[in-house]
Amino acid sequence: MNINTESLQIILKGLALGFSIAAPVGPIGILCIRRTLERGFKSGAVSGLGAAAADAIYGTIAAAGLTLVAKFLAEQKLWMGLLGGGFLLYLGVKTFFSKPAENSVRSDSRNLGGDFISTLLLTLSNPMTIFAFVAIFAGFNAQSDTGYRTSAFLLVLGVFCGSVFWWLTLSTLVNLLRQRLNASVIYFINKAAALTIAGFGVYLIFSQVL
Repeated sequence: MNINTESLQIILKGLALGFSIAAPVGPIGILCIRRTLERGFKSGAVSGLGAAAADAIYGTIAAAGLTLVAKFLAEQKLWMGLLGGGFLLYLGVKTFFSKPAENSVRSDSRNLGGDFISTLLLTLSNPMTIFAFVAIFAGFNAQSDTGYRTSAFLLVLGVFCGSVFWWLTLSTLVNLLRQRLNASVIYFINKAAALTIAGFGVYLIFSQVL
């Protein structure tokens, strides 16, 4: 494989895929926006990195052909969905009832670590993501040779970078907007985002049991 042409094309495809996977605004996107408005760029960006890391983990599992792992995750879809929905509901309710004084703009290392882990786990709680990657890798020759593995992992790298690019772009834009909003508007948006996150949680829980 010509490293200067085919590899670059695969990485660019991965970038486009990663961007398109991350861009639709769902619970993680709302959470990232809320954290950026509440605590600034670092908090939103690190939250996005957690989601991108989860995409990379599932992409690596699919690329490595770990069908047993994928099957296990599919079998645990109910419990993972309930846990993810419950966590979203908890975050939404906690944020809604928090006092303005608790919403510090400071992003210390402990807060950033929590931001990363929470979005990582929330994204991993949706095992259907892995099937998207399985479908993507079906486009490659299903042979476990060096060429396939190299192409697959280059695609995963591209997906990760594309996802990171989206989250950094979103956090930057929201942070610029944040600097132009007064405290009362940010407070209102924060409450609306909290209700939306809680709503996603309720929907996810009911979608698993009904």
